[in-house]
Amino acid sequence: MTDITLIDTTLRDGNQSNWGATGLDTGMMLQIAPVMDRIGFEAIDFTTSTHMAVAVRFKKEDPWERMRAFKQAAPNTPLSFLTTGMRFISWEIASEELMEFAFRLLVNNGTERFAVMDPMNNVPAMLNMAGITRKAGASQVVAALTFTLSPLHDDAHWVEKTKALCASGKFDKLYVKDPGGLISPERAKALFPALKVAAGGVPLEFHSHTTIGLAPFAYLEAADNAPCLHTSASSAANGTGQPAMSSTIANLRDLGHSVDIDDAAVAEMDAYFTALAAAEGLSHRGPGEYDRSYFRHQIPGGVMGTMIRQLKETKREHLLQQVLDEVVRVRAEFGYPIMVTPFSQLVATQAMLNVTGKARYETVPDEVTRYVLGRFGTPAMPMDGEVEDRIRSSKRANELKDEAHMAPLDELRAKIGKHYSDEEFLLRATMPAEQVDAMVAAGPARRGYDPKTKPVMDLIRELTARKGLGHVKIERPGLKLELNGGS
Repeated sequence: MTDITLIDTTLRDGNQSNWGATGLDTGMMLQIAPVMDRIGFEAIDFTTSTHMAVAVRFKKEDPWERMRAFKQAAPNTPLSFLTTGMRFISWEIASEELMEFAFRLLVNNGTERFAVMDPMNNVPAMLNMAGITRKAGASQVVAALTFTLSPLHDDAHWVEKTKALCASGKFDKLYVKDPGGLISPERAKALFPALKVAAGGVPLEFHSHTTIGLAPFAYLEAADNAPCLHTSASSAANGTGQPAMSSTIANLRDLGHSVDIDDAAVAEMDAYFTALAAAEGLSHRGPGEYDRSYFRHQIPGGVMGTMIRQLKETKREHLLQQVLDEVVRVRAEFGYPIMVTPFSQLVATQAMLNVTGKARYETVPDEVTRYVLGRFGTPAMPMDGEVEDRIRSSKRANELKDEAHMAPLDELRAKIGKHYSDEEFLLRATMPAEQVDAMVAAGPARRGYDPKTKPVMDLIRELTARKGLGHVKIERPGLKLELNGGS
């Protein structure tokens, strides 16, 4: 059979899909890093620019420090960064100069592998981005071909895209990125042999989500032709994340495939994240239930959850089915964009406004207007002419046409200050200054984490916040603590 390798997604996409990207901090990652390094992953899906911003905004932690420390603790496993177009943290369009600067910093801080994704699957844009990553010093560049379903996106379409990307000579590998978990076992059985031929010797990977329960089965059908699969530790897997590492390994071996990893380290990693999830109150779910209607709207789990919450908050939950039907209509009118960030959010938001407002397209968010103006590229299929004309002719569209792109690096340096390190300067160039200030003020992130101490630490925080406590003594095996407070 086939030798299978694994990409771990626990720290980035598993965390993002099931724990809102805020479940893990630096100490939690560093605690398990040496164990992850022993497992034998082909790479670790470590971060994106958005994920780096989450570290600053929600954890007050330096993402560069996190990257350096993790690489030091796991020196044998490549760290992977996922690009998402000509942007870094901010949604402003960045120059090639800034992107190369950012990528060079990533390389200098421990990133070796770059996965190049474009939300439109624009081949020239992906080839250009691959060139920028190479120039910045990337050791491995992987094309991330984002899967979707529409009248245009048949197997022939994916074969054509794969040929164009792999024949360029700019990519070391190509991975099929299925953010909606739409590829069924039957589709995988037909699609991946064709993609392997089209790739012309460029190795394939498969990345899917268990949103409607198909991914674990699709992985097994794809493995012969895409012998590198993306999985997570059990507690961060499933739900709207990737299939679980341990069960995927077991199923692959049962089929006769070889998976050369350290089983003891896998068990240790699974146990650690299971204990962490329990201590922190993080969700631990199984694969999603099969929902045939999902193929029509293709709304990712996170976006669906936000939409349902917003409808409940405004006492309009009875409109959910109308909104889902409107999503299908809006996506068609927008030229069938791939339902991945940012397009899934744009389509869902516009559908909500169309249903809850007085008239369709009475209110159009700026990001939708930017989409129509071509700020994100050209849709795979033509937009509905009436909808496009209505948005393009609006007063707001005329204002956004002249919207400035991100300033050149030298101008940003002059404005922000030359005394910052390159890493801190880039954060300040792409994020609100007060958020970076708070990160700096918080100081270095903790370097370890023990799930067993979480209840004790929560109790200590609660007690120290109380006024009037005179003396508190806590004893347990391996721990003795006394707190003496004033009146």
